[in-house]
Amino acid sequence: MYMMRLKEIREDKDIRQCDVAKFLKVTQAQYCRYENGLNAIPVDKLEKLANYYKTSTDYLLYRTDERKPYPKSIINEKRQKEKEHIYS
Repeated sequence: MYMMRLKEIREDKDIRQCDVAKFLKVTQAQYCRYENGLNAIPVDKLEKLANYYKTSTDYLLYRTDERKPYPKSIINEKRQKEKEHIYS
């Protein structure tokens, strides 16, 4: 899977690969492989990238050209709060 959009959005925001890699807690080389489509991006990392860039996973995966993120799901927010409560 070629992820040119990751590179485009990162460069549009003047962010370095090493900064995104640090955010994802992967090496810069690993992140480079994601951008170049050499390694598939795990779903959890894809979700983090969508949040980081304030867009949707569909935008990152070329399923839409709409950069604006979707409205947040109430159910998803409740689940996230439950997870935070359990792990705190």
